[in-house]
Amino acid sequence: MKGDTDAKSIGKRVILPASYTGSPRYMAEKYHDAMAICRWYGNPDLFITMTTNPKWVELSNHLQLYGTDDPNDRPDLECRVFKMKLDELMSDF
Repeated sequence: MKGDTDAKSIGKRVILPASYTGSPRYMAEKYHDAMAICRWYGNPDLFITMTTNPKWVELSNHLQLYGTDDPNDRPDLECRVFKMKLDELMSDF
């Protein structure tokens, strides 16, 4: 009878590798990596989130040197100032 085909038999089954970002294998691999880090170093005591403020004085000073006021014009400077701030934060620990 037409229309009684099992949908499981149609097409080709594709298994995404762990190198495909977001796939179940990728997520499982990242989870196992995180658990291995916790096993080696112990459970984390602190979780810190840091974002870039486009009005940071350091960023404004660097932008003026290059003749612009918009941080979106120079993402390389924005990243460099962020890295400087991150290194300063990490040196406190």
